[in-house]
Amino acid sequence: MNVDIAPAAEHTGPTRHFSIRLSATTRGARLARHLAAEQLASWGWPYDTEANRTAALLVAELAANAVVHGHVRGRDFRLRLTLHPADATLRIELTDARSDRRPPTPGTLAPAAPEQESGRGLLLVEALSTHWGATGGDPYTKTVWCEVALRSA
Repeated sequence: MNVDIAPAAEHTGPTRHFSIRLSATTRGARLARHLAAEQLASWGWPYDTEANRTAALLVAELAANAVVHGHVRGRDFRLRLTLHPADATLRIELTDARSDRRPPTPGTLAPAAPEQESGRGLLLVEALSTHWGATGGDPYTKTVWCEVALRSA
């Protein structure tokens, strides 16, 4: 189910959170991927698991989009991970400073032309996640998020 906002009551039980602000640069995007992989490993999904690799790829794609499409000079982006251990679901959120640049709605993504060098990131997000979308929390930011079901470590 891909919607503009995530169903709030869908998850039950305790959650684990990780949040960090990073510079809206390629270095910040790379660091977001590494920190996400490290956090998942500390939560029980080691680096060499499919779940960790998938989550790291999703973070990399969303962080790259935050840097390329959501960059405002002098403003950071925020990575937030929320793990729902009861059903092993990870929510990944990237908040950037460009509320005016929203991605296409889920289910409406057009494939990139073969000769294009970019334009496939959200297609990967849509293919690998169970839900994804974008929300605007305030007039100054937007959050692009996705949820992924983690398999057993």
